[in-house]
Formats: sequence, structure tokens, C-alpha cells
Amino acid sequence: MPNVKVVDMAGNEVSSVELSDSVFGITPNVAAMHTMVVNYLANQRQGTQSTLTRTEVRGGGKKPWRQKGTGHARQGSTRAPQWTHGGIALGPKPRSYRFTVNKKLKRLAMKSALSSKVLENEMIVVDNITMNEYKTKDMIKMLGAIGAEGSKALIVMAEPDSKVIKSASNIPGVKTALVNTINVYDILNYDKFVVSKEAVAKIEEVYA
Repeated sequence: MPNVKVVDMAGNEVSSVELSDSVFGITPNVAAMHTMVVNYLANQRQGTQSTLTRTEVRGGGKKPWRQKGTGHARQGSTRAPQWTHGGIALGPKPRSYRFTVNKKLKRLAMKSALSSKVLENEMIVVDNITMNEYKTKDMIKMLGAIGAEGSKALIVMAEPDSKVIKSASNIPGVKTALVNTINVYDILNYDKFVVSKEAVAKIEEVYA
């Protein structure tokens, strides 16, 4: 079982925690993680881009010249794609980029992402993440003490805490999340995975 030290908010080691092999100790599956990252980014796309076809462009109702005898190629409308101000041929139209991934692959990707953070020593377990007041300075101080300052950090909590969330919201590169809202993209995208001891237990409860 992977063993990770537990620190307090001042950066002092207070204990250690044994992580579940089935969640934090598997061999990361790169293909599964890649699929989930592509899925996450595809699902974020709005798909609202749209171009006008020749039937939607204003004007062009009159035939520009007669069919024969002019020496020009025959034309039926000045809004055909080859004309300036004409319609767009085969342009994008609103569509959904969403696709679904089966539950088995989702779980494998999540476990792989969590295990990769342990393997790369990028997982920091904090005994208890709390704030007495809304203070960004205190949050920066905590991140510096535990070794996560100056890098992108994902702070994961078991329960929502408005003081922690608000204190971290103004720090560039820092994001807060709950156990039920974390995703593979965020775990891999952030350099440090800062998680409370209680959140670790919840993650193991869900994915073990």
C-alpha cells in the first residue's frame, strides 16, 4: 500500500496515511486518461459556430447576366460560394460535440490519474483544511508551508467550506473542488493535488 505523510496547514508532519492499492496504487492507464481528457474538453465546447449558406445570404436573387453569349461562365446568383459576399460552402453549423464514456473506463481513468499523482509525489495530504476568516493571504501562506506555492494546485475537500473556497478564488492557478466534482482533466492539469485527510477517505469509499 502507498504510504503518504500527512501534514498540517503549517507544513509540519503530523502522521501518515496508508492509501488503498486499488485506488492510489494501480499502474496508470494512459489511454484511459487520454480518452477522459478528450471527453472533458469535447463536452466543454459550445458548438455554436455557424456560417451562412448561399440560401441564407441576403441578396443574389437576380441572375447577373444572361445564360449564353457573354463569354462569361454561366451564373445563376451573385451569392454562390465563388462570389465575394457569397455563401460559405460546407461551413460549420451548430452541433454538439458531446460523447459518452462507459462507467468502467471512467473509474479506470480516475484511479489512473490519482495513482499518477502518488507516483510523481505530487499528492499532498493535509490533516484538516479550514480557514477562520476570508483571507487570501492565509491561503497563500498555507500553500507555501506545504510546498504548493508557485505551482498550479487543486485543493480537494470532503465538504464545502465557503471560507476556503473564497480565500483560494483570487489566487492564480489555484482551484478548489469537492470529492464528487473532481475530474481526470483537473487532476492531471494541476501540478499539486492538495487533498484533506477526510477527502482521501471519501475518495477511497467511492472508488475502492
